[in-house]
Amino acid sequence: MWAGLGFLRVVFMLPLSWQFGIGRTIGRIAHRIGAERRAIARRNIELCFPEMSADARNKLVHEHFEALGISLIELGLGRWASDDYLESITTIIGAEHIQHAIDAGYGVILLSAHFTTLELSGRVLALHCPPFDAVYRRFRSDFTTEIMVSNREVAARRVIEKNDIKSMVRSLREGVPVWYAPDQSYNLKQSALLPFFGVPSMTNTATGTLAKLGKAKAVPFFPRRLANGRYELTLLPAIADLPSGDAEEDTRQYTALLEQHIKSCPEQYYWVHRKFKNRPGLLANVYADFTSVK
Repeated sequence: MWAGLGFLRVVFMLPLSWQFGIGRTIGRIAHRIGAERRAIARRNIELCFPEMSADARNKLVHEHFEALGISLIELGLGRWASDDYLESITTIIGAEHIQHAIDAGYGVILLSAHFTTLELSGRVLALHCPPFDAVYRRFRSDFTTEIMVSNREVAARRVIEKNDIKSMVRSLREGVPVWYAPDQSYNLKQSALLPFFGVPSMTNTATGTLAKLGKAKAVPFFPRRLANGRYELTLLPAIADLPSGDAEEDTRQYTALLEQHIKSCPEQYYWVHRKFKNRPGLLANVYADFTSVK
């Protein structure tokens, strides 16, 4: 990890186009040697986009790994780039929706999802948003966790572990926005089997509860890397009926917005995560046999 950070620090000194080229090369190598993650991505994309031909799906998987490689470069950008430089390569749309919710007396959940551009988007968001807290997931390695936490602390006021709902609620009630991405597979309390691109998936349904307890509105925001190397960060109006009192319906509204954005940049969603794991009953384990997708 230290060697990797040192490498990123050196690469950061190069022109951005060179950095992206190095990132794509890293992604292509990972695609070639990472058989298991490649198979997970292929299975997820096969399930979510059954209308695609096999060749189109394979192309998308290859592009996804290139995006993963570039995400390492973006980790460096998020950690070391100046505010002025990030402003120069980014367009932000809809930042006023955060202030509208605050002016109406609500806390703000900055509701996002796991795109490869996520770490960079936090830095950009910090330039257009009041100080916010960021939620993180603890890794098996304490050192890896510390690297990710310290990276998010560059943008955020503080970081909150993903299961610490009390701290999230406290921040929201104090008027501090909370950056929250509840899209990955989740089978603990406050989860339900809900469709993702029409496929049943164990899904975190805590967003509505968090909004209710924190007296908050959910402002969705989604990042996108453009073909010209620039970035676009889009914030949507607060979801009008959230919380509705129906946690599953609240989650369906969020998922619909997420699916719409994924379609605009499918290679940038985090397909190497086992999105359809831990499903109950007779639902097949879609990751049990990778023979056909390796």
